[in-house]
Amino acid sequence: MLPELFSHVRSWVFDLDNTLYPPEARLFDQIEVKMSDWVARTLNVDLEEADRLRRHYWAKYGTTLAGLMVEHNADPGPYLHEVHDISMDHLDRDHALKSAIQSLPGRKIVYTNGSAPYAARVIDARGLTGAFDAVYGVEHADFKPKPDRRAFERIFWRDNLDPETAAMFEDDPRNLAAPFQMGMRTIHVAPERDDQPHIQHFTDDLTGFLSQLA
Repeated sequence: MLPELFSHVRSWVFDLDNTLYPPEARLFDQIEVKMSDWVARTLNVDLEEADRLRRHYWAKYGTTLAGLMVEHNADPGPYLHEVHDISMDHLDRDHALKSAIQSLPGRKIVYTNGSAPYAARVIDARGLTGAFDAVYGVEHADFKPKPDRRAFERIFWRDNLDPETAAMFEDDPRNLAAPFQMGMRTIHVAPERDDQPHIQHFTDDLTGFLSQLA
């Protein structure tokens, strides 16, 4: 039954963080520390206020960076380089996941709110190099972040991707709303189910889910 629901899919879009690696790796713990430190130094506030602003901008704008750009005209280049300069020691290579991705028919891409160079490091650390046809970071969406529909439109235009023949795998439920509206098949990848109308499928085992589709 499941393969029939995906028989029309020719493009497979994967989020990066907490999607292509398990949340237990906790890479974002490192990133959030660097974000708060950057906000504190740049805006000249203490760490408590920097933490508050980081969370506030993420909730309001989709990413902390988007809030910093809108409200403080921040330069995204140095910010993205600094906050993504983290250790990949907690990531394991996953040959089964690579095989499952490569077995999918059609084009496979990564689209993240992080930067493309950071995504490439994660992909390499996970042993997934060569599994994807393209990797897109927030810079490829002119720094507009998911869940903004304009960000998806920009990336899909760059990739010549037809949303009505595509599927999106994502850990953040709000980032699946626009893909669903655009006609994509949506899959929430997370430890726990989140029943929202724009989420069509749920899995806590990405490799297992993909293995059912090949």
